[in-house]
Amino acid sequence: SGSETMGEEQERPPFPRDAEPAKLRLRRELGLASSVSLIAGCMIGAGIFMNPQPCGLLATLGALSYAELGTLITESGGDYIYILRTFGSLPAFLVTYVSTLLVRPAAIAAMSLTFAEYAMAPFYPGCPLMPVVLVKFAAAACILIVALVNCRSVRLATGLMNLCTVAKVLALLVIIGGGLWVLVRGRAWDALRNAFAGTTQQPGSISVAFYQGLWSFSGWNSLNLVTEELRKADKNLVRAVVISIPLVTVLYILVNLSYMVVMSPSDIRGSSALAVTWGNQMLGGWAWLVPLSVALSTFGSVNGAFFSGSRVCYVAAREGHMPGILSMAHVQYLTPSPALTFTSAVALIMIIPGNFSSIVNFFSTSMKWGLGGAGMTSSRCRLPLKVPIIIPIIVLLASIYLVLAPIIDQPQMEFLYVFLFMLSGIVVYFPIIYFRSQPRLLQEATAQLQLFLEVAPTVKNVD
Repeated sequence: SGSETMGEEQERPPFPRDAEPAKLRLRRELGLASSVSLIAGCMIGAGIFMNPQPCGLLATLGALSYAELGTLITESGGDYIYILRTFGSLPAFLVTYVSTLLVRPAAIAAMSLTFAEYAMAPFYPGCPLMPVVLVKFAAAACILIVALVNCRSVRLATGLMNLCTVAKVLALLVIIGGGLWVLVRGRAWDALRNAFAGTTQQPGSISVAFYQGLWSFSGWNSLNLVTEELRKADKNLVRAVVISIPLVTVLYILVNLSYMVVMSPSDIRGSSALAVTWGNQMLGGWAWLVPLSVALSTFGSVNGAFFSGSRVCYVAAREGHMPGILSMAHVQYLTPSPALTFTSAVALIMIIPGNFSSIVNFFSTSMKWGLGGAGMTSSRCRLPLKVPIIIPIIVLLASIYLVLAPIIDQPQMEFLYVFLFMLSGIVVYFPIIYFRSQPRLLQEATAQLQLFLEVAPTVKNVD
């Protein structure tokens, strides 16, 4: 209980009347609609508006494997909890170490910077270079606003997520409608026939293309991170996956079709923001709607990343792999506010350099797809799964290919940095986690933070 941490002489925080300190848990606020919105909202970020690739089939196969794991291991945490239950403590710690300190905050920072650039674009028309300081201040404001919303209420955060998802889908439908209008008028059929002329089929280039494409599909496993907050998780988890990922895949295919029929191959190759180029050619004076839509889309993605990603930190702390304060929830709002605060702080730090996309792309594919697919294959030996074993095997083989092909074909220094960062996790694991060496100063800091933040320990919210 909270009194064991703070000492008997200190006053307990004001717990609500219907919740004892030892019984505190997160509410199940996510229904089917919010679950679909979370997956679709996390997937539809800035990637499809910038440089999309067709990777929906691989995302669907991975999501089917993850969906069934989520119905059998009904704990939040996604990759982390599955690896913990199948491979053990050290691999799970490395996953949460990298995810909490690098991948999730870096992804949030990257999306926030993208939001800031597009949100400020209308104020600097025709100017390709906006003030860097202002962009970073706007990105920081985005992170702080989303963090406050998530700390205040799960229902408020899901409402914001639903609103942003609807706006994203409407923006994609506008792009799709413009492309179909061009096709109906009988223009640009030749562009479709020669759409892939001059492309390469080298294994390394294909792997890099999939990396970039999977960034547009990242977020397909976000619902598995919040399983304990999902109503009727055994049914709604699979239903949400079956609805959201095919929907997003179809939208992406049609958006790519619109890009190809409206813009020339040289325009596509030379543009870093395809939707903006498309809007300039199709919308005329209404082209400002595109950067506004991208800004709103990325804002919603930051919210989804905060909502789901903070739960990895929260669950890892509950399992003893992160500081105990991060496993606590606000006694009134019942949100994992310490984990949310920690994630926002690391993301704010990562805004300062602002150039880490290669590391984000590497980890968001290799770590999750490789270890997740391996965990699914390992679980086959001990869990009564219904998904055919060939599906997780395909995901695992694809993961191995995506990891090894760019390293062999196009070696870069970033891969060495990633490897060294993972090794540092092993150095941290043994003295702090394995031998449980926790300084008394950390315990005292936890007690003071618990009082200041008005948080208390929680229990698992599983059936």
